[in-house]
Amino acid sequence: MIKKIVIAVILVTTVLLLFKYCDFKKNDEADISYNTNLIQQQIVNVGKLVVTEGHFSEVITYKNQQKYLMNMVSFEKKALIVVNADVTVAYDLQKMKYDIDEKNKTITIVSIPKEEIKISPDIQFYDVEQSKLNPFTGDDYNKINKSVKANLAKKIEKSTLKSNAKNRLISELSKILILTNTMGWKLEYEGQIIENEKDLGQQVKM
Repeated sequence: MIKKIVIAVILVTTVLLLFKYCDFKKNDEADISYNTNLIQQQIVNVGKLVVTEGHFSEVITYKNQQKYLMNMVSFEKKALIVVNADVTVAYDLQKMKYDIDEKNKTITIVSIPKEEIKISPDIQFYDVEQSKLNPFTGDDYNKINKSVKANLAKKIEKSTLKSNAKNRLISELSKILILTNTMGWKLEYEGQIIENEKDLGQQVKM
């Protein structure tokens, strides 16, 4: 009789432990699923167009000379050109690629889209001088436009516009970092575990 009672107690205890284990496993899986959904939602929220705007101005003088009769006669054309340009540096984070490793609780940023620089110059001509033998043509305007954009590109490189754009990018990506840290997950990029915003800034290249 006692033997039967002992066996019954063992069976009941085993069944209870099995139920508890299954329930724990179920809760653990639910927790992982919940965490993954939160992270995916945060990435969706971050996945937008990050735009930094700037304005540049410059004044240039354009000259061109046509010579005739063995260079004895020349006809010059010139103009004072005032340029005002709006410039944007944008990161389309909808193009960001990432991988979610639920087992190791790791988010890996696979790739970050390269910045897109858009230059929109407004070119105004002043003090235009030309002759019928050397008038302004479409080729002149193309040369001027190309030169203006090249000069603006140099100014952009020397300015803080790109670094400001990068700071905004890091700020957006940090939202993912904050969430992963809060949930006990890890964020990885370029083979390195990102522990803080400084790490993120050092790994993201422009």
